[in-house]
Amino acid sequence: MARSLKKGPYIDEKLQKKVLALKQGDKTVIKTWARAATITPEMIGFSFGVHNGKDHVEVLVSEDMVGHRLGEFSPTTKFTRHGGRMQREEEQQKPRTP
Repeated sequence: MARSLKKGPYIDEKLQKKVLALKQGDKTVIKTWARAATITPEMIGFSFGVHNGKDHVEVLVSEDMVGHRLGEFSPTTKFTRHGGRMQREEEQQKPRTP
């Protein structure tokens, strides 16, 4: 469910200070644990290290990302594959390339 418009977007205050302290075009990675923080237009062009529970995933913010949350671009689970009989049969039919 979306956040109320009268409240405005959630922006982590510490993260906002770090973004405003850097110059545009700076290549340093801003580490953050604030996955729920909304991406604002001031964040465009900066790279963030968003924590996924294990390590920091580097996310380069572009114009398309404004309005989304930082956590959307740092997956917390790793998809391995579906198992079962159909998967094994499919793998056997594919020739392995070295």
